[in-house]
Amino acid sequence: MIEGPDIARIGSLVGDPARANILVALLGGRALTATELAGAAGVTVQTASSHLSKLEDGGLIRQQKQGRHRYFSFADETVGGLIEGLMGFAASRGHLRHRLGPKEPALRKARICYDHLAGDYGVRMLDSLVARGAIEVDGEALALTAAGEQLLAEFGIDLAPLKMLRRPLCRSCLDWSERRAHMAGSLGKALLDHFVETGDARREAGSRVMVFSPVGDRRFQAMFPTMAD
Repeated sequence: MIEGPDIARIGSLVGDPARANILVALLGGRALTATELAGAAGVTVQTASSHLSKLEDGGLIRQQKQGRHRYFSFADETVGGLIEGLMGFAASRGHLRHRLGPKEPALRKARICYDHLAGDYGVRMLDSLVARGAIEVDGEALALTAAGEQLLAEFGIDLAPLKMLRRPLCRSCLDWSERRAHMAGSLGKALLDHFVETGDARREAGSRVMVFSPVGDRRFQAMFPTMAD
């Protein structure tokens, strides 16, 4: 027997269509009930409970009890990165399912990936920060520069508490729709939180879509210009 990490078990957990749909539903960052996840997976609540038990045993999700309800979420942020990365890899190899429907353009424009911004706006944000020398890229590693710290301070982002976290400040996350990288990590979360707190963007109810207001849209584009601007 070959020693080492058992990727076959993870592959089998993620590879089941119903469990894959459950994991994609949790990419929104919200903790969801078994009933909500059953609807996302297209299975009965009883069947969903069996899938959730397997995912929890495999270390991919965790549950929290609140009153009479149980809520499920990713075990930690690395699971979100794994699922988004698999989606990007599948898309890059042409393994696509049916179209997502009327909300697809909105999902591709701006959406939540676990707890940070993804889609065209997520990619634009990282590209702009790299072009302005705020972020340095070394392969898949990202590093915030001194110029970046100054720029983010101008945006109103307090970096001090982020640096105290055990979580990486910034890291690359493959975007399934753009097939390029956007930014995850505590800085990615802080920027998404900033857009929400300022009223520039809001999460669409029951969806991973992030909707920017007209003013927020203009402010975002001014904060993160591209070569074409």
